Amino acid sequence: MPIPDHPQRYATVNELHARPFPALDVPSTAVYVAIKEPVQAQNRDRTADLAHLLALLDRHGSPHPQPGATHFQGPVGRAALKWESHTEFVTYSAFTRGVSARPFDPAEAEVLPEDWLEAAPGKRLTSVLIRVEAMPDSEEAMLARLDEWFVPESLAVSRVVDGAAVVAGDFRIDPAGHIRFAVFVAPGTGPRRVGRIVQRLCEIETYRAMSMLGLMRSRDLSGRLNGLDPKLSALVSGLDDAGPAPERALHDLLKISAELESLAVQFSFRFGATAAYEAIVNQRIEVLREVRSQGRQTFGEFMMRRYDPAMRTVKSAESRLRAMAERAERAAELLRTRVDVDRSAQNQRLLESMDRRADLALRLQHTVEGLSVVAISYYAVSLAAYLAAPLAKAAGLSKEVLTAALVLPVVGLVWLMIRRIRTRLH
Repeated sequence: MPIPDHPQRYATVNELHARPFPALDVPSTAVYVAIKEPVQAQNRDRTADLAHLLALLDRHGSPHPQPGATHFQGPVGRAALKWESHTEFVTYSAFTRGVSARPFDPAEAEVLPEDWLEAAPGKRLTSVLIRVEAMPDSEEAMLARLDEWFVPESLAVSRVVDGAAVVAGDFRIDPAGHIRFAVFVAPGTGPRRVGRIVQRLCEIETYRAMSMLGLMRSRDLSGRLNGLDPKLSALVSGLDDAGPAPERALHDLLKISAELESLAVQFSFRFGATAAYEAIVNQRIEVLREVRSQGRQTFGEFMMRRYDPAMRTVKSAESRLRAMAERAERAAELLRTRVDVDRSAQNQRLLESMDRRADLALRLQHTVEGLSVVAISYYAVSLAAYLAAPLAKAAGLSKEVLTAALVLPVVGLVWLMIRRIRTRLH
């Protein structure tokens, strides 16, 4: 009997082959669109994405993907469609044979109808037109075409994949709303290699756009941190005795700490995603194995000059948020220590005050005891005088003499009795 398979064995293996590269002939045209919800895209309703895909397939009578699918490939008219659902966005790639007579003609993008795009559950993050054609006979002729098609100041050109092709683009949005790339394919390059190159260009542009969202969010965060930083600095500077009351300062500091923690929760996902997207962009450029073409800047150099500073800004904002949160935490600890010290001093003064009160109470108690001896002795002498009156009369003593003779013994006995009672109580 064969050993049973793990329930996820086939699913994990099939995931490795779920998104194959397209195979593109030369010449051909690629139209690529990435759509993203502006807010909380990672928690979007993915059934709406699938329904949008089905609306396009139904226009062409194309087969449907499996329920719950995250990727699909199939025909839409004379084009081959590739659909992928990612964590934050969905992408549509349409590949058609041949190129238009007019380079980067906006009509090429009509394979993805405009009215259908308007109904998308999200907004257009990026759209790309890629023109794939054979390598010209001379490099000068190729560069002349590129200078005509793109903005020279932003143009990036490089030979890729061991000279299999030359890729070029200026990363600018044309009047029709598309980012444009040109791919000149050397003779003998296979369709799958061409497809991989085109796919890499689409991925570079998509993940570049996604990571740049982190820059927009970091600018918003910097503005909010600029408002909190003076407050935090003022509280930290007032930690000495000249500052405000520790309890009030601690309350204000806890408000700032709570706001910083809220900002960390709001921005942590975007910062983490930006770092991941940046790594993908750099990795995709690296696998192109670029070689400079006649001194033109490569994609890697373009990113180093234009893209890397933006990513450093994002990292700086993230580091600043983390540093301010740590500074607020340290200041809160110092304030708590100061509050504890002040409370200990208050408790010490309270104990000293209680000690003085106890001493006064003891003195008052001694005074009351003396008065008690006198009072008790007065009544005891009176009683004793009444008891001894018959004996005094028989002995011929007057009442005054008898009373005087009883005072000292009675006072002594009362004093001894009270002293014994106090000793027993203590």
